[in-house]
Amino acid sequence: MENLKQMTDDMLVSLYLKGNNTAFDILLNRHQDRLFNYIYFIVRSKEVAEDIFQETFVKAIVTLQQGRYTNDGKFAAWITRIAHNLVIDQFRTERNENLVSNDETEVDLFNDAKFSEGNIENRMVNDQVLKDVRMLVDELPDCQREVVFMRYYQDLSFKEIADITGVSINTALGRMRYAVLNMRRIAAEKSISLAME
Repeated sequence: MENLKQMTDDMLVSLYLKGNNTAFDILLNRHQDRLFNYIYFIVRSKEVAEDIFQETFVKAIVTLQQGRYTNDGKFAAWITRIAHNLVIDQFRTERNENLVSNDETEVDLFNDAKFSEGNIENRMVNDQVLKDVRMLVDELPDCQREVVFMRYYQDLSFKEIADITGVSINTALGRMRYAVLNMRRIAAEKSISLAME
């Protein structure tokens, strides 16, 4: 089992296709937190995120068993792309049913040690700034919020973002640019200062 954990994603996929179910369990464990957080950040509903997360891995299993996966070292991007497509389908379904999900559950995705250095006063200022930034990010259009999340919370390159979302690198860069401009505009409209002393 330890030996399997050292293998690359594509090696695990190959083993799974040869009948080793433990290899798929390792893939699931390896990617589940990042993938669930990505889905949840966009859909903002734990129940919907759990459904999409499960459906993502069911689709992945079916696709793998049908031999339609290409071992190219991009399993994480591939599985995220499946999740992305399911999220888009979910939004289409909600819009068609005229449902709007406005889950009030607050998730502190900014709770990261790199933001909390310094004394208590700095931490309090940082916490307020991060709360303000989260509020600004929440007001962005879905495609811009998604790019901000992938870039700053998943630390993905714009090439990876483009691959996952199925757009060109220029489009991904453009969405980030518009996200920053929109956040500045919203901050100005709401008189929010994001400068940390």
